[in-house]
Formats: sequence, structure tokens, C-alpha cells
Amino acid sequence: MQFLLAFIVAAPLLGSAAALLPAPPGLKGKSPEQAVLRHGVTVTGVILAAAIALTLGFDHDAPSRIQATTDISWIQALNVRIHLGVDGISLPLLLMTALLFFLCALYSYFKLPAGPSPQAFVALLLVLESGTLATFAVLDLLLFFLAFEMVLIPMYFLIARWGGAQRRAAAWKFILYTLLGSVVMLLGLLLIGLNSGTFDMVTLASDNGRELSHTTQLLAVLAIGIGLAVKTPMWPLHSWLPDAHTAAPTVGSVLLAGVLLKMGTYGFVRILLPITPDGMATFAPYLGAFAAVGIVYGSLACLALARKGNKGDLKRLIAYSSVGHMGFVLLGIASMTPTGVNGALFANIAHALITGLLFFLVGALKDRYGTADLDTLAGATGAALYGRAPRFGALLAFAAVASLGLPGLAGFWGEMLALFGAFDPAEGLSRPAFLTYVAVGAFGTLLTAAYLLIVVRRVCMGDPKAGPELAVADVQRYEFAAWTPLVALTVLAGLWPAVLLGLTDPAVQKLLAGGNS
Repeated sequence: MQFLLAFIVAAPLLGSAAALLPAPPGLKGKSPEQAVLRHGVTVTGVILAAAIALTLGFDHDAPSRIQATTDISWIQALNVRIHLGVDGISLPLLLMTALLFFLCALYSYFKLPAGPSPQAFVALLLVLESGTLATFAVLDLLLFFLAFEMVLIPMYFLIARWGGAQRRAAAWKFILYTLLGSVVMLLGLLLIGLNSGTFDMVTLASDNGRELSHTTQLLAVLAIGIGLAVKTPMWPLHSWLPDAHTAAPTVGSVLLAGVLLKMGTYGFVRILLPITPDGMATFAPYLGAFAAVGIVYGSLACLALARKGNKGDLKRLIAYSSVGHMGFVLLGIASMTPTGVNGALFANIAHALITGLLFFLVGALKDRYGTADLDTLAGATGAALYGRAPRFGALLAFAAVASLGLPGLAGFWGEMLALFGAFDPAEGLSRPAFLTYVAVGAFGTLLTAAYLLIVVRRVCMGDPKAGPELAVADVQRYEFAAWTPLVALTVLAGLWPAVLLGLTDPAVQKLLAGGNS
């Protein structure tokens, strides 16, 4: 178990270096480009297999205990250690990350985005995977920061070199926002570590902020929270996200929504809730207010993009929907209750599965039509995917109803539990304020249903003989292979939520209790 976790974090880096080397003569296949793409599928597949093995070997009777630990002294002067481990909170995120990277590598093998060399694309993809996996596995504050920052450069180049229109401006906006947020976050992490004498997250969580003064906790929550809120992204620090999603290649959008946004919310749960509880209690009502505004703001922006005549880009629409969905995650965290935090973690996984599927579908639709502009796609009567490509239309409709939170699918449980947690927040928090946030969030669910049903109406329905005179291919075999796991897991998590909640709940209970089960 210990070796497996270290392997999962380090192997993508080794695979990235190998991707830049010439392929051995017997493995070149039809071309060197095909060989390196096959290499990417192989490495991400091995990482996924290792993550599955780690999940099977995990002691599911003790999900609150940190398992598969590695603890080695690294920088003695600062008491920084190479400390790795997983519990019921981080294990689902680790497995989801490995799955999404494998599906993106598989999709890219058949549909590589236009850009520079495939070697560079695969190498950057694997560096990105290593950074995201490390973020969910490290248990030291400075290592968390290094892993958190490790994803910026590869994502910048994936957007800037393999993206679409306005890709360079979007890439610069992405990296400037996240870097500025990270600088502030580093100050907060240093403030905690230097005042407590350790950067070890397990030790700090067990101490539950007792070694930190109230002022120190307030400053730490403010600094770290800003950095995490940018990555999440929280309204009003979200403006980099729509541009990045619109310009990114399909797999870049999938990974940005499915993995990178989760790093921010994971930091709130893993660092701020257990290490600075008093500071979080002070800022929780404000976090809840920003979350509630983000829910409605994201939905209204999507409604505006979905209206006929507004030239709404479907990728941009889904990006704004992420602002709303992540608002539910932040609202659950702001409640500081086991119910709300469990809902936030569940919504994290559900959003990764559903929004990842949506970006795959919209990217494929853009490849078929040459545009993601909703007015161009829909024409006068609608794009009529049900008639032109019925399987494709059915998958898009499925992803849309899953995203709006239909009971029986994964999107329902996270948002419901987040609202339940906010309905009865932790002791000391203003219940009238949180009841207001619940009402605003519930109204946001209605707006979400409205814009997603409008999208389904305009894209899936209509007269097949009208609209753009283009042949639309139905779902291809490689697309089925890349998308079916997301569909299956969305249904499984919706029908059997105890699979995930059974892992997260004991770990959350322990985290909120200051390390005591």
C-alpha cells in the first residue's frame, strides 16, 4: 500500500520524461506520434490500475485513518517532511483523478487536438497528472503548495498551444489569477507552519488550532482561502474560468473542470476546517454568502447564453454552470457540519463525472459542426440531434438531466446534502443567514433546470431536415469507450450513494472533531 501510493504520485513524472525520448524500434507502430500517444494511454492506464489496487487494499472498516503512509524527513531546518497518505476523503478524489486522466489519454489517442508535437502534449498531460495526484496525497503544507503549483505550467501550455481562439489571452488570464492567489496562499501556509512549529497536516488537524491564536487563524483563513477560492473558483474570483474553458482543448476542459477545480475545495476541507476552526467559523457566513451568490450568478449567466440570439458558446455555458455547481460545494463547506461537508465532497465527485462528460460531448459536437455556438448549432428549429445522431443526443440529454440534479443520478445527493447542512449549520453560525442561503440555493436549482432544459430543447430537438446542412456522425467506438465509465459511475453514485458516503463520513466526522474519532 505504501509503495502503491508513492508509485501513483511519482510514476507520471517518470512517464513524462520517457515520452520525450525516442520510441524503441519495436514500439513505434505506424509512426512516432502514434507510439507516444500509446505511451500516454499505457502510463495513465497503469496509474489507474494502481489506484484501483490501492482502493481494493484500503481498509474500508477504518476510512478515517490515514493509510498507505510514507513519512520521510526532507528539510530538517523547517521540519518539512515527505508525508503521503490517504483516507476516506482523499481516496475517492485520487481514484477519480486517475480515471479522468486515463479517459482523456484514450480520447486523445484517437482525437489529438491540433497543435505542436504529440510528445510535448503527452509529457505535459503526465506532469499535470502527477501534480494533481500529489495534491490529494501529500500531508505536509509546503508539499501541498508545491503540488498545487505544479499543475499551473502544464495547464497553461495545454491551453496556450493546443487551444482554440483567444487561447493565449485565456492562458495568461488563467496563470495570472492562479499565481496571484497562490502567492497569498503561501503566506497563509507559512503563517500556520511557523507559528505552530510544524507543517504536518495530520499533527495540525489533531491539534485543531489550539496552538494558533484567533488572530493568526483569521489571517491564515483569509490568505489561504483567497488562494483556494481562485482555484475553486468562487464568485467573484471566477472570471478566468469561462475564458480558459472556451479556449482549452476538449481534454483540457475535462481535466480543468473534473480535477483542477477540486483541488481548491479539497484544500478547504483538508486544511482550513480542521487546522483553523475558529477562523473558519468567523468567515463561514461570508463564504456561504459568496457561495449562494455564485449559484444564482452562474445560473443566470447560463440562462443568458442559452437564449436564442445571444450567440452563446456551449463550452462557455458549461463553464459558468461550474461556477454555480461549485457554489453548492462551498455552501456545504461553509456550514461546517458533517452533513454539509459530506455533501460538498459528494458534489465534488458528481461534478467531475457529469461536467467531464458534458465537456467531452460538447467538444465532440464542436468537432462535428466546427463550432460550439448555440445559435449556429440550433439554426431556426433546433440542431435535432435526436433525429440526426440519436445516441449522441441521448447522451447529451442524460448529462444535462444529471447536471440539473435529477434524483437517482449523482448530481442530486451532493447538492441536497449541502443544502441540508446549511439548513442546520454548526453551532455558533447564524441560522437565519444560512436559511437565506438555502433559499437562494434552492432557487438556483430551478434556474439550473431551466437553462439545461433550454439547451436540450435547442440542441437535441428540432427538424432533422432543417438547420445546418451537415452530416452528423453518431457516437464512435472510441467515444463510447471514453464516455461509458462516466455514465455508469453517474448512475451508480446516484442509486448507491452509500458507496461514497461510507468512505467520506467517518473521515469527515474525525476531521471536524479535531482528529478524534
